[in-house]
Amino acid sequence: MNKVYIIDGFNLIFRSFYAIRGLSRKDGFPTNALHGWVRSLWKLEDEPEVDRLVVVFDTGEDEFRKEILPEYKAQRKETPEELLQQIPVIRKITEAMGLETVSTSGIEADDLIASMANKLAAGEDCEVRIVSADKDLAQCVRDGIFLFLPPPSANPKKGWSLLDSDGVEKKFGVRPDQVADYLALIGDVSDNIRGLPGVGPKTAVKWLSQYGSLDGIMENAGDLQPKRFQELVASQRELLEKNLQLTRLRGSLPIPEPERHSGNFQELFDLLEEMEMKKALEDARQRYGTGQTEFGF
Repeated sequence: MNKVYIIDGFNLIFRSFYAIRGLSRKDGFPTNALHGWVRSLWKLEDEPEVDRLVVVFDTGEDEFRKEILPEYKAQRKETPEELLQQIPVIRKITEAMGLETVSTSGIEADDLIASMANKLAAGEDCEVRIVSADKDLAQCVRDGIFLFLPPPSANPKKGWSLLDSDGVEKKFGVRPDQVADYLALIGDVSDNIRGLPGVGPKTAVKWLSQYGSLDGIMENAGDLQPKRFQELVASQRELLEKNLQLTRLRGSLPIPEPERHSGNFQELFDLLEEMEMKKALEDARQRYGTGQTEFGF
């Protein structure tokens, strides 16, 4: 069975950036995210029977959700300058390592990942693993599609974990097909989506367990417990329906073919040397040998 790893690029980049701080070249150019990125990609390359690694880079634009909610993600802080400096180098390293990349203007990376995962899993003999800690992507999990979680920043020794449908339900309390409904109820601070006042994870899980979906909850608003929510849910149907449009990933979009890059290991060595990443350069030479070689999945 072919195993394809779809990497949520910026999710992994941000985790790499915040996992290690304070690393830089002698001239002060930051390199902390570069170190984490390279090690993470090597970890994924070494996964058993991996056939392809595809990195999806977010352009920071989502025309679909901005039209529904103009303030979508508007509260997010600017990307730190130290990280912005490293992103072009991260992309060069990724291409030099021979990985496939995808990026489309105006479409959020989560939608691209969901669409790509569904398309690949629909083919014969293919298993997809989505590499991300983004809870939104848990809704993609089903037969043939798994979520591969990086180690928690607060507890890196816990290691990577693979979630199937049962794993998603154990982690969030709801099935993968209920994740979007769950987020529509409780809201998502990171995306500036306002949930129902007073409705937290426990209440949302309880209702979804009882009524199956957001539609089921709204249809049974008069029976909800605690009683104080009955009128609230009935009066906020428009908000909840809008939230569901925002939280549900679009998993059937036409997607561009991933851009294939020939592995130019000499370029990789030069980049690592330029960034003064001595240990990574030493490991890269042992890993790839020398010179320019066709490489890829």
